[in-house]
Amino acid sequence: MPLPWFQNRFPLYLAPMAGVSDKIFRQLCKEYGADVLTTEFVSAEGIFRRNERTREYLDFDEIERPIGVQLFGANAQHMAEAAKQVVDWVRPDFVDLNFGCPVNKVVCKNGGSALLKDCPTLANVASEVVRTISPIPVTAKIRIGWDADSVNAVCVARILADAGIAALTVHGRTRAQGYSGSADWNVIGEVAVAVPIPVIGNGDLSRAADIARRRSETGIAGAMIGRAAMSAPWIFRETKGYLTAGEIFDPPGLDERWKLILRHCELIVREWGAEEPAIRSMRARLMAYSKSMPEAKRLREKFSQVSTLAEVEAIAEDNLSIQFTEPAEHSKLEPIET
Repeated sequence: MPLPWFQNRFPLYLAPMAGVSDKIFRQLCKEYGADVLTTEFVSAEGIFRRNERTREYLDFDEIERPIGVQLFGANAQHMAEAAKQVVDWVRPDFVDLNFGCPVNKVVCKNGGSALLKDCPTLANVASEVVRTISPIPVTAKIRIGWDADSVNAVCVARILADAGIAALTVHGRTRAQGYSGSADWNVIGEVAVAVPIPVIGNGDLSRAADIARRRSETGIAGAMIGRAAMSAPWIFRETKGYLTAGEIFDPPGLDERWKLILRHCELIVREWGAEEPAIRSMRARLMAYSKSMPEAKRLREKFSQVSTLAEVEAIAEDNLSIQFTEPAEHSKLEPIET
C-alpha cells in the first residue's frame, strides 16, 4: 500500500536526531512546513524489556501526524515485538528501522549501520517487523555502505524492498565517514532507480536550491533534512516556496529568529517544569541557532553558560540592539497546542 504522503507530493522529512528531534522541536519544524516527522531513535531492547524511560521517547501529539517511531536493534524477534508494542501503545503512522546509525554504542551491539555488513540479519529483521505489524507501514534508513570498499546501498535497498519495506531513506555517507566528508548523491540516485519503492535522499541538504537540484538529478521521491534544520528550521518553508515558485526566499529576519528561540526556551521550560535544567539542556540547541546570526561567536560563548529564561532574554535584547532600536516582543507568543 503506497504511503499517502507521497501521492502527488514531494514530502520533506525532519530527520530523527538523538537529543534534538524531541516533541517540541518536531512541532516547531511542522509549523515551518515539515511534512513527515520521526521520533528520536529508540532502542528496541528497551521497549521489549518495557523500560519506562525508553517509552518516554515515544511521546507525540496528534498534530505531528504523519509521524513514525524509529527503532534500532539486531534481534529480529525482539525488534518485531518492540514494533508491535509501539503500535499498541501510540499508534504511529509508520515504524522506521534504523540501519544507518554510525555511533559506536549502537554499532557495537550489531545495530544501526553494523547490519549493512550482515545482510541476512538485516533482511530477517525487516521481514519479521513487516510481517508482525502489518498493515502498519514499515520504512527504513540506511547509509550507502560500511566504508568506501563496501558501498552496497543498491543491494541493501533491493533486499529491503523485497522484505516489504514501504519507503527507504538513504544517507549518502558510509559508516566510516560519520558526518565528515561529502554525501555521495550518485549512489543515492542509483538506489532511486534500482527499487520500486519511494527513496528519500539525505545528506548535505542545507539550502532549498540544493534540494531542488538533488531532486532533479536523482529522481528521489522526498528529502530528509537533519543538521540544517537545527540552525534553520525555516528551511522547510523556504524549500516548499522554491519548489513551488522557483524563487529564492529571504531567510527570516533577526527578530523572527529570536522569537523562535525564546518560544522554544519557554516551551521546553513548560515541558520540563523546572527552569534551570531545562535551559541548561538547551545550550547546544541555542548554539546551533546562533549560526549566521550577528556576533555568532560571542553568542555561542554566552549560550554555553545560560541557566534561566531571563538570561536568554537579556542576550536577545543585546543582540537585537545591533540592528533594531527596540527588542523583539515575545511575551505574547502562544505555546504549541497539544
